[in-house]
Amino acid sequence: MPNFRQPSLAVIVPATDSPPTLERCLAALEHSSEPPDELIVITNPPGRGPAEARNDGAAQATSELLAFVDADVAVDPEALARLRAAFADDPALAAAFGAYDDAPADTGAVSRFRNLLHHHVHTDAAGPAATFWAGLGAVRRPDFVAAGGFDAERYTEASVEDIELGMRLRRSGASILLDPWVRGTHLKRWSLSSMVSTDMWRRGVPWMRLQLEAGRIEGSLNLGWRHRLSALALLGAIVFGIRAEGLEAALCVAAFLALNVRFYYLLLRRRGVLSALAGPFLHAVHHLSAILSVPIGVGLHLRRRRSRGKRAPVVPVSAETDESRGLVAVEGR
Repeated sequence: MPNFRQPSLAVIVPATDSPPTLERCLAALEHSSEPPDELIVITNPPGRGPAEARNDGAAQATSELLAFVDADVAVDPEALARLRAAFADDPALAAAFGAYDDAPADTGAVSRFRNLLHHHVHTDAAGPAATFWAGLGAVRRPDFVAAGGFDAERYTEASVEDIELGMRLRRSGASILLDPWVRGTHLKRWSLSSMVSTDMWRRGVPWMRLQLEAGRIEGSLNLGWRHRLSALALLGAIVFGIRAEGLEAALCVAAFLALNVRFYYLLLRRRGVLSALAGPFLHAVHHLSAILSVPIGVGLHLRRRRSRGKRAPVVPVSAETDESRGLVAVEGR
């Protein structure tokens, strides 16, 4: 039977980059229907990456649940209550995360597109998950400690540190839940250049390297079958367009639009005709960034493997005493 005792919950907010949205983020947390038992905001020292800041906050917390909320997210009043309830209902649940809502704070076309895309993808993937999202998500303390926390050494800036943590949790057999009704409003303003840069260098390339290191390609969220087929259709449209094969290119464009019609309808319903018309173009840019990330990620992965293979071997040193010099050589491990 479900355990209705509500676990204690600490909210950890990484804010070492002095985000202008922090005040609104904290105000939303304070107005939660079930405020956190602990609220830990990491602002010092400035310039540290979110992975290290979150680890520091987790080390200070004493609650059963460690909830991570980005400083540019204003949580829904019921978000923390839903997180508590999910863990109370399932004692085996190790982690849970939510989604952006469908009402992003910034009204720019790129911001509306990018945030609604996140909302759409997470809503479609509700249920058991093979990944984790630290924008608005929680982990049981024992599972977080057992996994070793976020990899702050590898990820010194915002990247796929939450996805990597989710992969380690899943490899250990942990259960992860995506509940898209655990919602927050994204306060970030996106530009076209920041979207492309993030999609490629902070998400796509490091995500591709993670998949290669793991030896398998996950099919969750942005790597689901619909997104893979969309990327393939877009690539086909580009190739056939270059070859001046108009019919084939048109069929690929039609396939791309058909695969994503539900998302474009969401743009139309929530943000009007102009957003719906801009949607396919911005979506194509998003997918093209992902496509370019693949060869770059593969190249960096292979270069790293080659560089590791060329390292000079460590020669074990036998234990012996140099009496004339008073030194002891210890066998290398």
